Amino acid sequence: MNSKPIHILTNTLVFPSVDNATEDGLLAIGGDLSPERLLLAYKSGIFPWFDSDDSYILWWSPNQRMVLFPKEIKISKSMKKVLKSEQFKLTKNTCFEAVINKCATVKREGQEGTWITNTMKEAYLKLHKIGIAKSYEVWENNVLVGGLYGIDLGHVFCGESMFSTVSNASKFAFIKLAEELRNYTLIDCQIHTNHLESMGAKEIPREEFVDYLKRI
Repeated sequence: MNSKPIHILTNTLVFPSVDNATEDGLLAIGGDLSPERLLLAYKSGIFPWFDSDDSYILWWSPNQRMVLFPKEIKISKSMKKVLKSEQFKLTKNTCFEAVINKCATVKREGQEGTWITNTMKEAYLKLHKIGIAKSYEVWENNVLVGGLYGIDLGHVFCGESMFSTVSNASKFAFIKLAEELRNYTLIDCQIHTNHLESMGAKEIPREEFVDYLKRI
């Protein structure tokens, strides 16, 4: 049972310290998804995550943060063959809206529904228009088959979601992201998954993660 009170956000652009998050990472409720608030959140180690346009906005900062240090990306032998082949073509920021729509609608094993609501889409489209939210797109025979999007802080890339409609397409996007951002401090993957761990991502304490964010 969580013993810490949940902070209720007002119109003021401020978040409580991430040290006030509950055991499961919930930090605050309410506020809005304005570009200014979202940017402040990501710079502070916080992200929004809720499952309905009718829900309160929930803000999270897990005690353990899943991250990838770009130079530690693991590429399997099979993926090395895919990278050397001409099966996929990569583009960036050519169809951000299509990528976020695919991330919201393409089914994932073990996952029901989506947290990418219409409200979330609108918010991240605004961030994309001002150059903060970016997408990587994977094409096969001129068809969009995979991709990812996230927030680019200039030294840390905060990954939000990825999708794949053919085998290895999202892995291809993730590897290309890591290769292009090899001089970035890290890529934020938010929460542990076996898939991310297999590609070199690992959990670090929230305090350490926030410290990396401050190193501009």
